[in-house]
Amino acid sequence: MGRRPGCGYEGVATMDERELLAAFPGPVEVPAARVAAAIAAAPRTLVVLDDDPTGTQSVAGLPVLTGWEVADFAWAIAQGAPAVYVLTNTRSLDPETAATRNREIVRNALTAASGRPLAFVSRGDSTLRGHFPLETDVIAEELEAAGAGVVDGVVVVPAFPDAGRITVGGVHYMRRPDGIVPVGETEFARDSTFGYAESELARWVEEKTGGRDRAEDVIVLDLATIRAGAEAIAAALAGASARRPVVADAVTEDDLRLLALGLDLAERAGKTFLYRVGPPFVRARIGQEPRHPLTAPEIFGARPPATRGGLVVVGSHVGLTSRQLAALRRERPAAVTFEIDVDRVVGADAAGAADLEPTAYLAEISAGIATALETGDVIVHTSRTLVKTDDPDESLAISRRVSAAVVDVVRRTLALRAPRFVIAKGGITSSDVAAHGLGIRHATVRGPMLPGIVSLWEPTDGPAAGIPYIVFAGNVGDDDSLADVVDVLSAA
Repeated sequence: MGRRPGCGYEGVATMDERELLAAFPGPVEVPAARVAAAIAAAPRTLVVLDDDPTGTQSVAGLPVLTGWEVADFAWAIAQGAPAVYVLTNTRSLDPETAATRNREIVRNALTAASGRPLAFVSRGDSTLRGHFPLETDVIAEELEAAGAGVVDGVVVVPAFPDAGRITVGGVHYMRRPDGIVPVGETEFARDSTFGYAESELARWVEEKTGGRDRAEDVIVLDLATIRAGAEAIAAALAGASARRPVVADAVTEDDLRLLALGLDLAERAGKTFLYRVGPPFVRARIGQEPRHPLTAPEIFGARPPATRGGLVVVGSHVGLTSRQLAALRRERPAAVTFEIDVDRVVGADAAGAADLEPTAYLAEISAGIATALETGDVIVHTSRTLVKTDDPDESLAISRRVSAAVVDVVRRTLALRAPRFVIAKGGITSSDVAAHGLGIRHATVRGPMLPGIVSLWEPTDGPAAGIPYIVFAGNVGDDDSLADVVDVLSAA
């Protein structure tokens, strides 16, 4: 339907989005205030288990945790916000460790809530990577074991319109300059750990569950149902029980708000849902308006002009990140660049070498960065060759070793000289830099640096308190986006 002649990126034929949407009703305008008013009548806290920190890119004014002890949740819930983000970083973990971490988080959140109603969101990737269905299975098991309710439906909403990921007719697409392509035909579907073949979400669910949940049993909320309104959505959900999978279309923010109203109506009728979603779902579900991108005066206030540079840390290896890094280096030639040799780091660790050479190597890089920060911005990136194997678990282990090296460099640099700001590019990179490189445990999401796709955190504790921290996913923006963010941060 609507397929254009020729091919788009990667030799994949593209489709015309307008032709595809012509088969469905037009958009329906829904004010965010309408959703906010609906949830205010039955207040509860959404606990968002974010499998990497980039899930905060669509929200503002919400607490973020990188630790999940009961005391951490008590602090976050006490902020009175409608949602709390917990940085699990499970996309970088093996399945067993990821499951254990999810169990701990659910148990501790329920303990800290002291009876306050909670709902749980498993935030995954808008390009369908991550531990699904493992994470939603574990959360559901823990809720039921704790007597917190039987999950009727697992609602899968990967759409991220701000970043060009939309779902139409139950099929998940990615926007490209010359059209849209099914996400199963993109580089993300070839992920060495979380790869997949299906773009039709019902079939994707069947694929990822190994046939446990059949495609024909999945409830599909297509645009015709979504745009028919809350009552139609709730009616379609009436038959959900026993963790039945539900997939939902969304092309606009209003579609997500309509879905939020329908889910609220179904929950008022007694249904209990668990969510596996992309970044903007939470914003829509709590009725929050998109915030305008932060400006330098909003970020730095009345602080004196910069006397030191900012630090840009790049770990992601997707093609878009490499292009953004190249653009940043072209546009800011005065920035000093350091490269962490991945082969050197991985080879030394994999060989189990006992000498101090890797430590000395990373210490030397850190000292150079600290010196360069005295006069301007610094870029540190891993070498652009992706080291991986055919074994998904081994590929994850390599990623963790590389990330550990990046963290070591950031930690050493911070001890020598505090950057004016820190940008971390890539999901695993952002998580590890936040929790281990900068020692952030509690933070607040201030808002976006780019509309809906890049967020700024304000650390409230640890050695990085007061240093703006920018979480930048590897797979969002255009080629100039990283340079644009640095321009804003370096303007004051």
